[in-house]
Amino acid sequence: MEKMRATVFHGKDQISVEEVARPRAGVGEVVIRVTLTTICGTDLHIVRGEYPVKPGLVIGHEPVGVIDELGLGVTGYEVGDRVLVGAITPCGQCRACLSGQLSQCGHGDGYEALGGWRFGNTINGAQAEYLLVPHAQANLAKIPDELTDEQVVLLADIASTGFSGAESAQIKIGDAVVVFAQGPIGLCATAGAKLMGASLIIAVDGDRHRLGVAREMGADVTLDYRESDVVAEVRKLTGGGADVAIEALGTQETFESALRSLRPGGTLSSLGVYSGKLQIPYEAFAAGLGDYRIVTTLCPGGKERMRRLM
Repeated sequence: MEKMRATVFHGKDQISVEEVARPRAGVGEVVIRVTLTTICGTDLHIVRGEYPVKPGLVIGHEPVGVIDELGLGVTGYEVGDRVLVGAITPCGQCRACLSGQLSQCGHGDGYEALGGWRFGNTINGAQAEYLLVPHAQANLAKIPDELTDEQVVLLADIASTGFSGAESAQIKIGDAVVVFAQGPIGLCATAGAKLMGASLIIAVDGDRHRLGVAREMGADVTLDYRESDVVAEVRKLTGGGADVAIEALGTQETFESALRSLRPGGTLSSLGVYSGKLQIPYEAFAAGLGDYRIVTTLCPGGKERMRRLM
């Protein structure tokens, strides 16, 4: 049996690089030789025991690579093609996929919460020399020659997730938007808000460098939560509250601040991965009568999403 090196999760705070069996392509599948991948915040949640994953699984879900083996039934691709695969690998045929909710893919039937997220969650992931890609016809996006691996690797999850925070919030031209947390995903949410036409974008973080990058990504105003009452400042800058608040960290504190920063009828777009109990303060939610809208988003995937992002 051929072997490869991979990063294997063995339980909370237990992870190692070791030799495992190299995958082989079955019907509808492809094996890629991974040329570049990343370490995502979600991987850290897994290693810390904050998100349940079975021990023995290879982690990672953001692959760029070269096709090494084509399974029966996969057409339009050749061995040696350079490809980007999204973190979400939908089947493209179930009710969820046909309804446009690829992230909640039901594996051929109905819906399954987080069902589209397979790599490093329910099947072996991308932090390995080789990766088996399921439903390859729906998930392989050829990379144009003019783009480097480094330029496209962030599209698999980081950019797709960040942009989806703005898309799910249905930002309109002229909206005032506040983005809580300016890590990689929050920065992409800031860029997404700009692309969708927001007229005022407020970026919140406690890292001066990240706030500087947020300006480059489209933020009009930056707020350091260590130095000011962010909710009060947002309300002052927007004349009563933002139209949209995007929460990109995944903590009770940032979720609550995002909710409190909204005007009545505003939208909270949640991108964070919450590892504990999440509570909605009734007064911040106007006892449920403030016409607030809370939307959650799991990174959109599939080859068409990756093509558009490239």
